[in-house]
Amino acid sequence: MLRILLRVLAGLVVLVVLAVVAGPFLISGKPSDGLASNAEAASADSRFVGIPFAGTAGLAVHYLEQSSPVSSRAPSDATAFLLLHGFTFNAWTWQPVLDTFAARGRAVAYDQLPYGLSAKPMRAAWEGPNPYSKDAAITQLFAVMDALGLERAVLVGNSSGGTLALEAALAHPERVSALILVAPWVYATRPTLPEWLASLPQMRRLSLLIARKLGENGALLDLSYADSSKVTEARRAQFGIHTRVAGWDLAWGELLALSLSAPVTVSAHLAEVKIPVLLVSGETDRLVPIEDSRRVAAALPDATFAVIEGCGHVPQEECPEAFEAVVGEWLDAQGL
Repeated sequence: MLRILLRVLAGLVVLVVLAVVAGPFLISGKPSDGLASNAEAASADSRFVGIPFAGTAGLAVHYLEQSSPVSSRAPSDATAFLLLHGFTFNAWTWQPVLDTFAARGRAVAYDQLPYGLSAKPMRAAWEGPNPYSKDAAITQLFAVMDALGLERAVLVGNSSGGTLALEAALAHPERVSALILVAPWVYATRPTLPEWLASLPQMRRLSLLIARKLGENGALLDLSYADSSKVTEARRAQFGIHTRVAGWDLAWGELLALSLSAPVTVSAHLAEVKIPVLLVSGETDRLVPIEDSRRVAAALPDATFAVIEGCGHVPQEECPEAFEAVVGEWLDAQGL
């Protein structure tokens, strides 16, 4: 009897090992197909700019730019704003407040790779640095500024876009005049894996599965609102516009696979950010707790902290009027 039990247990162990080792390969690695190109999926407001990136033939970056004239300011005195979205979002997250920034200067919101309608390079398409790394995102940010003729700008970042804004300000402080950070993803608690483990084929397939789930169901959009009933169907369509582009899922999978072994470390360098910072938090943010945002503000040398009541992780979408009031008051105080 004992011998039979041992054989059964051994068989179960073998099945578990096989499931762990071979199971992920049941996840299809075939890219989404039959979809439009980036340009074909674009809206009437869409614009594209090409930027150089080492090891590629160049990258097409999708952006939105409000055309409202600068009010009562000479062009040479106008402030430029570069708006950075968060994880799984795209440039349309800033559309409700883009005209408010444009009233003070040039306002540009772009899709970071591989989100929205920006380029989605596959592993076989580049030689050299990974275009989805943190350093690559910083390089691409300044390449976008160069391509659009923005010598200096206020960086406005939400969630992981806030993290990118901080990293960019640390990398090239001479090109960043101020920061507006909306619930920045700084004190992240997500687990990270050793690079060897994250790069295993099985882990890459699991990353692809997670990427598809995140990109298809819009769960993070709902979680980002204090009241998800405010999310309109039109907004859902904007959020999911990447799914119209062939191969979006493999590109998202590449980003996720890399992020598994890339910890967020910018919290150790907050004291080095010497420029003025406005830090905004929604009162009922379910993704970045208000205490984390308050902690970031306390660690920055020149920060103002503001809370928007009854709002979640994306106040620029959910509570645009309150967001504009907070930002406008701070920009006036800074003379921007």
